[in-house]
Amino acid sequence: MNVGFVGLGNMGLPMAKQVLSAGHSLTVWNRTASRADPLVKQGARVVASPADAARGADVVVSMLADDRAAEAVALGQDGVGAGLAKGAVHVSSSTISVALSRRLAEAHARVGQGYVSAPVFGRPEAAEAKQLWVLAAGPAGDVARCKPVLEALGRGLTVLGEEATAANVVKLSGNFLIASMMEALGEAFALTRKAGLEPRQFLEVFQSVFARSPIFENYARAIAEERYAPAGFAMRLGLKDVGLVLEAARAAEVPMPLASLLRDQYLGGVAQGHGDLDWSALGALIAGRAGLPGPR
Repeated sequence: MNVGFVGLGNMGLPMAKQVLSAGHSLTVWNRTASRADPLVKQGARVVASPADAARGADVVVSMLADDRAAEAVALGQDGVGAGLAKGAVHVSSSTISVALSRRLAEAHARVGQGYVSAPVFGRPEAAEAKQLWVLAAGPAGDVARCKPVLEALGRGLTVLGEEATAANVVKLSGNFLIASMMEALGEAFALTRKAGLEPRQFLEVFQSVFARSPIFENYARAIAEERYAPAGFAMRLGLKDVGLVLEAARAAEVPMPLASLLRDQYLGGVAQGHGDLDWSALGALIAGRAGLPGPR
């Protein structure tokens, strides 16, 4: 397939590599063009705008940091929508709000373009190893058309129906679970440290008794080892995602008091200058309030 890829950040670059490895023809755009150099060596073509990446493509994948960037790249003057042919599909893998996903689906539908929401679970190292889990929602024909690309991105795919926003609700709910887990881990490690135990001792118990998922185990290890940089997923992005969770919850009239707590935790961390640390640095914030020394 002819694939366009827009956004080559920490997640986008390894995802684009997987598209190339699956044998698809790839055209890419990124605000900083030099990010595409590794892809060019593997046969990708670099263009000057998102619209150029969409021209002639069967599928265009976008992976941007937030709503503002995702909307500008999709619907701006030189955005994906300006270059995408009728019947071609825009796949948005960004973690964005439910409201924006709905606007994108409607905007593409008005001009006869396809739209599939396909956020992913996994960090950059998972993207490099093709271990992402991909969600997908949108019209059945559009999902079927881009399925070879979606399957190239990770180890598995869950299709969630024809309403594109379903994938965004599931992605935000999953990120809420991860953030809640890190709050609990941070509090447990702070308590055991304050009681005089070494973090590695509690980590060993956690791994032996509780850990059944790489997500739990990897974040427990990060908190135990106070290893919060370089960030696989920055705290400021965690703040953004928990804010989106609360926005969706407010629209659905679902009280989520723990999500409100997490938002305040992340807001405090960003306000203290920790926004570029990994979002697991919740552990450091909790340890600090317990009077424990910061990361070594």
